[in-house]
Amino acid sequence: MNIKILELQKDKVKLLIQGEGHTFMNALTEEILSDPDVDVAKYLIKFQFSDPELLVTTNGKRAPLEIIADACRRISQSCDELLESIASK
Repeated sequence: MNIKILELQKDKVKLLIQGEGHTFMNALTEEILSDPDVDVAKYLIKFQFSDPELLVTTNGKRAPLEIIADACRRISQSCDELLESIASK
């Protein structure tokens, strides 16, 4: 996954996430929004085949890139748990 930082401030980041679509971006934004330090988490796909831009703003207590990384870890952990559950059946 290639990521390009378009804008980075103490409480705001805008990323271009190459090759991803609505499925991953919906899951990621929902997980980011579960963090109480997040004010806004949204993505935009300007054209049908363009790469999504992710915007995250925070209340300034934590860096937005740290929050995104934590959200990705939680998604990965949920997927691991699902795979383990399926394997044990």
